[in-house]
Amino acid sequence: MEAPVVRWGILAPGGIARLFCAALRQGTRQEIAAVGSRSLERAKAFADEFGAASAYGSYAELVNDPRVDIVYVASPHSEHHAQARLALEAGKPVLVEKAFTRNAAEAEDLVELAKAKQLLLVEAMWARFLPHYDVIGQALADGLIGEVTTVFADHGQPLYPDGPARLASPDLAGGALLDLGVYPVSFAEFALGPFTSVTAVGALTELGVDTQEAITVTNAAGAHGVLHASMLGATPGTASICGTGGRLDIGGPFYGPTWVRLHDRYGKLVDEHAQVADAGHGGLRYQAAEAARCLAAGRTESEIFPLDATVRVMAAMDEIRAQLGVRYPGE
Repeated sequence: MEAPVVRWGILAPGGIARLFCAALRQGTRQEIAAVGSRSLERAKAFADEFGAASAYGSYAELVNDPRVDIVYVASPHSEHHAQARLALEAGKPVLVEKAFTRNAAEAEDLVELAKAKQLLLVEAMWARFLPHYDVIGQALADGLIGEVTTVFADHGQPLYPDGPARLASPDLAGGALLDLGVYPVSFAEFALGPFTSVTAVGALTELGVDTQEAITVTNAAGAHGVLHASMLGATPGTASICGTGGRLDIGGPFYGPTWVRLHDRYGKLVDEHAQVADAGHGGLRYQAAEAARCLAAGRTESEIFPLDATVRVMAAMDEIRAQLGVRYPGE
């Protein structure tokens, strides 16, 4: 609520955009100024729902609206690069839904453009901005579990074959990894820092998108990450960070508002950070608040989740896809 008020332009009013705008309305003072869609009728309906003053039947009109301070890109992964680029070229700061782009090359292109234009660019990996991630970061920085040795993280939901059609489509960069696996990979990057190795096995559909994957990563200190993602069914969705002096357990889903428990090296519960009041996707408000703070301060990236971390996560997922044999049309 204390974050500076900025005027948001919503690009692609789909499901995640609806959750994002609901979080803004419920937990911030942010203004939803305009909505852009390929369908003017759809943009108007969304604008009416969330009290936006303007609705546009093209993305170009949205990004060129002088009343829009920042653009939130909420389209399928396959469109993120082109649409974020459209906004940056129009001089607009951008918050881009995860996964940031299809691949690291597209991510690097956006980062270079944003830096050249001195514009704010942030990946909307909402988990990285939640309060319990801050608690975890402080616990690691203070050495509460000693030297980190192993990270576990899992994310599985029943989204295939009866879920959103985009997840089955190579053209829309579908599959489990960019939609679900990005959370465990980003969590491991948060806990371990840059990876020095990435290995993966998985399964693909007949169209060539991944249904699930098991991933191992290491860092320069030799710590391991053991990660899993699946769109075939619900999995525990929990995470743990183990160290020489203790363990942090994060409740499922670990990437949403939840609790963190500190155990000593023998597994005894020592302390607990209780879940904050946010319910589910209400936690999307934190990424918006951070973007608003960065914009008001004249920053071009978030210190909480810097752009080099975004690019590292995309590069790791490139390597995972290469090992699984997943390639998207046009890459």
